Amino acid sequence: MTRTAVVGAGIVGLAAAHVLRARGADVTLYESGPPGGGQSAGQGRIFRHAHDDPRLVALVARSRALWREWEQEFGVELVSPDGAVAIGDGVEDKLRALEPFADVPVRRLSPGELHDRLPLLADWTGPAMLDVHGGAIRTLAAVAALVHRLEEAMLREHVLSVRRTDGGAVEVRTGTSCQTYDHVLLCAGRGTAPLARGAGLDLPVEVGAHVRLGFALAPGPATTGGAGPGSAAPGTGRGLPTFQDGSGAFGETGVYAAPYPDGRHYSVGLSADTPAHPGGGLADPAELAALADRTAAYVRRALPGLDPHPVDHVHCWVTRLPWGDDGVGVWSEDGLTALAGHNLFKQAPALGEALAETVLTGTVPGHLHHGQRLGRSAG
Repeated sequence: MTRTAVVGAGIVGLAAAHVLRARGADVTLYESGPPGGGQSAGQGRIFRHAHDDPRLVALVARSRALWREWEQEFGVELVSPDGAVAIGDGVEDKLRALEPFADVPVRRLSPGELHDRLPLLADWTGPAMLDVHGGAIRTLAAVAALVHRLEEAMLREHVLSVRRTDGGAVEVRTGTSCQTYDHVLLCAGRGTAPLARGAGLDLPVEVGAHVRLGFALAPGPATTGGAGPGSAAPGTGRGLPTFQDGSGAFGETGVYAAPYPDGRHYSVGLSADTPAHPGGGLADPAELAALADRTAAYVRRALPGLDPHPVDHVHCWVTRLPWGDDGVGVWSEDGLTALAGHNLFKQAPALGEALAETVLTGTVPGHLHHGQRLGRSAG
């Protein structure tokens, strides 16, 4: 039986620990804070298939199938069935990228259908599309289901160091303990690169801070219907889809948004962050406040179906690799494996599967080895 430590109980660490236990490994899961409270924080994420790198599309499609398996296993909805909407000139590129994938249905939306599906949005007559099997990931439900399965394996400790020993094991030191393992898997968000560096793995991670705001749906006929106020597009019985805006028509590009599970709130964020010092701390804390102000201003212009006064904030660190905003990579050697990347929540089931295989076989599967630069940007 492989004795394994997983450092970090965000969604990917939880997924990997879940698969490892199912495959017979002896797993200890280290987490110093609330599980899912770091880069996995918030009430929803977008599940989408469109990416520049077709290899990543295939990985995400695998993950979508695994999300369905988790729903059966845990008995709870984990991805809403309401689709993912995107607008802007990049729609045609997304449609072309997904055309080879027969199991990923997508189609263009007319202005009328766009309004029916997303009545929150201001008038838009340009390119729009629907990723039919996209939707809002129920993040809190996913984390809770995995934590319930893994509670007995979790050790609430802060990991200070990881190192290989002369005897071939890997040592983990926390505030109050020192243990050795056959394999250590680092899924610790911004903490991954420093821990890996101490053990001889150099990860080129860039760290920043990000903000997402939650907004209540404004009352009125344009945003009511279904099971409750604001829970569905009028007369459709459907919940609201997720949303990506690459148009620039409303003053920002790279905007993303997703409904809360209650159907009465929508989270909105910009694909931007403020830089952090390598050793920690923001280069300019005022920039984070400015991102929040820009997000609220965008809502006033683009999403009149929302009350523009935010009801909550999610602040989190983000970790990017130099080859793209959706870049992901795995470093693994001599009993130590580390994962780094950005926008990973939707990939968590497939990444958990791949990381478990890496731990148990010593080989990074597919294109996830960092040298493959999975998720690289087009061009």
